[in-house]
Amino acid sequence: MRILHVAAHLGGGVGKAHSSLVAADPSFVERHYVLMEAPRDPRYAASIAACGAAITIAPTPEELARLAAEADIVQIEWWNHPRIYQCLCETAWPVMRTVVWCHISGLAAPFVPAGLMTAGDRFLFTSSCSLASPTVATLKPDARRRLGVVNSGFGFLPRQKRSSRRRRPGSVGYLGTVDFSKMSREFFDVVDAAAVDGEPVSVWGAVDPASEVMQAARAMRRPDSIRFRGHAEDPAAALADIQILLYLLRRDHFGTAENALVEAMSCGCTPIVFANPAEAAIVRDGETGFVVDDAGEAADRLAFLLAHPQAAVAMGRNAAEDVAATRMPTYSAAAFARIYGALIARDKRPVDFLAALGTSAADWYLGTRSVDGSMMPSGEIERGAAAKGTIDHFFSCYPQDESLQRLVGGGRAG
Repeated sequence: MRILHVAAHLGGGVGKAHSSLVAADPSFVERHYVLMEAPRDPRYAASIAACGAAITIAPTPEELARLAAEADIVQIEWWNHPRIYQCLCETAWPVMRTVVWCHISGLAAPFVPAGLMTAGDRFLFTSSCSLASPTVATLKPDARRRLGVVNSGFGFLPRQKRSSRRRRPGSVGYLGTVDFSKMSREFFDVVDAAAVDGEPVSVWGAVDPASEVMQAARAMRRPDSIRFRGHAEDPAAALADIQILLYLLRRDHFGTAENALVEAMSCGCTPIVFANPAEAAIVRDGETGFVVDDAGEAADRLAFLLAHPQAAVAMGRNAAEDVAATRMPTYSAAAFARIYGALIARDKRPVDFLAALGTSAADWYLGTRSVDGSMMPSGEIERGAAAKGTIDHFFSCYPQDESLQRLVGGGRAG
């Protein structure tokens, strides 16, 4: 069975998920990845290729249409990346069987356009929390039947783990995005309030020395209770030093499968998370970690685990067992095999991405800023780094686009 994947790139969580999936595939699944841009970090693409999957980078529209016609199923790896919009809306697609795998939660901006959920044969989220998104609530019952969930956040395999024998009782850490675009600003308040003594809290992840995160750490009552460890080249080794994972994210983050959280739990770490939908769909409060409502409760739970290290160890053991039973690559590979098997019996059909997403770059951008894709005042358009679907990200891909120029009042964002 030939599956053609269409993605902006294979970096980050998307690349990690697919490198694990390909390694767990049944023998009858043959995957070909078409990328709109070359991977900045080639590790996952190299791992996927090593498993026998083909990779094509930046094909012509004609070449992409030919590959789609030859495939049994075309799977769109979707998040609000400008290049994937251009690919979907400017390619003369043949009739095809289509699956869309969505890699953002859609619970807050960026939202998932309702038309995209119904354009193909199946639309799949990576977390069940997304089924409560406001866009899903607008769909008719027959459209909702096209929806499904296939997890993309996986625990480490036994051979990938590091021994926990050197893990120190009471060791606390965080691993993930060290930026307030995702990390909660209350993280450092919680560490202060819990009065963490002894070994400093390890913060793993690349961080700008001039960032707001570093400023917040320096403003703590006890700034020496935090140690920034930088990028974790070997996450499993970093997690082997952590017993308590303080994984506090902002309430409106767009993450979904939360790879770092799942990987930490698979290593026996005990997580403390806010009651955000994505994290609450992974952690069972009081069994595999603590799900808390606010910073005060987070500080109380952290203080409890520091005072009762054996409780932390026992809960971490529960977390590892739960991930092993529910969130490993073989389960998602099998879920996809079932979906592909049911879909292959259907006839190929046309897909109108222009109708689903719009005809201009401004349409594509606005389609994720509100549930109905309505216009927003230019003063509300986020400005700054050209990353992750911001207006500046769109400008970096389409610097001369007139629709974007009109959207920001005739002036380039930035």
